[in-house]
Amino acid sequence: MKLNSFYKSPIFLKSIFVVSIFAIFFISAITFKHINLLNDSSKRVKHSYDVNLELERLFSYLKDSETGQRGFLITKDSTFLVPYINAKKKIDRSFSIVKGYTKNDPVQEDNLRKLQFYINKRQNYLSIALHLSLKKPLNDPELKRKLLIGKKTMDSVRSQINYMIALEKKALKGRDKRYKDTIKVTPVFIYVTLLITLLLISISYIRINRDLEKMQLSNNRLKLMNESSSLAEIVGSFGSWQLNIARNEYSFSDNIYRLLGCEPQSFENGQNDFLKYVHPEDVALFDSLNTNDLENDTLPPFTYRVIRKDKQLRYFRTTGRIVTNRSGDTILIGTTSDVTDEVLASLSLEQQNIELEASNKELLAFNYVASHDLQEPLRKIQTFISRLSEKESDHLSDNGKEYIARIHASADRMRILIDDLLQYSRANKTEKVFEKVNLNDLLENAKFDLAQSIEEKEAIIKSDTLPTMTVIPFQIQQLFINLIGNSLKYSREKVKPKIKISYQKVTAADEELIPKNTKEKYCKITFEDNGIGFEQEYAEKIFILFNRLHNKNEYAGTGIGLAICKKIVENHRGYIFAEGKPNKGAIFTIYLSEDC
Repeated sequence: MKLNSFYKSPIFLKSIFVVSIFAIFFISAITFKHINLLNDSSKRVKHSYDVNLELERLFSYLKDSETGQRGFLITKDSTFLVPYINAKKKIDRSFSIVKGYTKNDPVQEDNLRKLQFYINKRQNYLSIALHLSLKKPLNDPELKRKLLIGKKTMDSVRSQINYMIALEKKALKGRDKRYKDTIKVTPVFIYVTLLITLLLISISYIRINRDLEKMQLSNNRLKLMNESSSLAEIVGSFGSWQLNIARNEYSFSDNIYRLLGCEPQSFENGQNDFLKYVHPEDVALFDSLNTNDLENDTLPPFTYRVIRKDKQLRYFRTTGRIVTNRSGDTILIGTTSDVTDEVLASLSLEQQNIELEASNKELLAFNYVASHDLQEPLRKIQTFISRLSEKESDHLSDNGKEYIARIHASADRMRILIDDLLQYSRANKTEKVFEKVNLNDLLENAKFDLAQSIEEKEAIIKSDTLPTMTVIPFQIQQLFINLIGNSLKYSREKVKPKIKISYQKVTAADEELIPKNTKEKYCKITFEDNGIGFEQEYAEKIFILFNRLHNKNEYAGTGIGLAICKKIVENHRGYIFAEGKPNKGAIFTIYLSEDC
């Protein structure tokens, strides 16, 4: 897989070209080297032939000198001395040539020194014999002795020259072999190297051809993508632009012009022409922008107004970032979007927020009225009803007594409803002060508030040790009061209520009831009772405000308590679930986030 990706990468093609060029230079170098070797081998062969030829020529000059001497000795004719005299110069010249040939050959230089000694000795005895022949006859013993020594010296010369020629012939044989080997290997080597180079170039050609096809395909795709991009700009109401910072040259996409209500590419003077459409009060915003002041090479989004060619007022938002292209130019690229609808929606939302804030103030005023102005006449009604029942009951008919009892019950229900509404309102308040508290203390406080009801019903409450958490204390205490109170209220007749409160630490991934898109940890608290329970189909409805499963004559209540519980849990970024079985009991499971 890696080899295949490397073959398809541009690095492979560059590597092939580099190797091919290197191979061509390598072949050229090797060829040049082999030609030099051939030339050197040829010179060495020629050198051996030249040495041998010159040695033979030198020996021939010596023989000419000896022949001239012999003729003079026999005839006493001085004309025979001409070859002798001329041979001396030729011998010296030939010896110098041989000496030049053997300059870098220590063995032959040593042999040449011996040869020079024999030649000088031979010439010396030739001269001595000539001088003696002028004074003495040929049969003179001393002359014969000198001639005999001269002959032996000539034999030494001949032997030394033959030895040197033999050495050159031996060297010639080796040089000739190397020359032939070089001649034999060079064409094969060059052919193989050329073949490899041709193979690499062929692979490069195939790769280039494929790249050209892919480039054509990519160009076609790029053209389609450009068309798609242009269409996307039209649909998305945005355009793109570029600024070459060094040359201060702008280029705009066609849709930038369309956003301004102009024909595509209808002006070319970059930002100057664009600023003509910017609202006069927002032109200064562009003057304050400086590409040298960009943070992290990013142009932060900014919104401004433009007046289109058709005089419509629109809101634009521009953002960008700096990039560097392969040529080393610094380019600021960006997009400009028409965000008129978004800005208008934001302005509308701000207006709605203002109205909502006013509504919240009215709601706070209503809470004040509910907690003071409504409760005060209610308390008076309850007071007068109580006095009427106590002091005037003997004077009332049975119907009157029944009416008073109903009024008293309605007043009690009204008081409970107002209290529950105030509790729900408190749970909805935005002022949520979190404190780190021990939940066991809040549970004990809740049990203390419900002490009378717990004693009356002889309820048994068992609880695990709860943790210390960062919560809104009064809300969690109210949560415990509502859940325990709910279990006490809906207990079965003639059965002592049993409430079991359990605790464990869990993560979202381990629980089926809560979303799995987080690794958040939760404190799981369950309230399990043995009351009348409910059908599971009502498990979600019981948390809806004013929703009741039972008639008000069967069980007192307003249908707000569990709605308050849900709101409190949501304020702590948690979840609450209910599970019930008729005449078996109910289980309320609470998940409170550890991070709250």
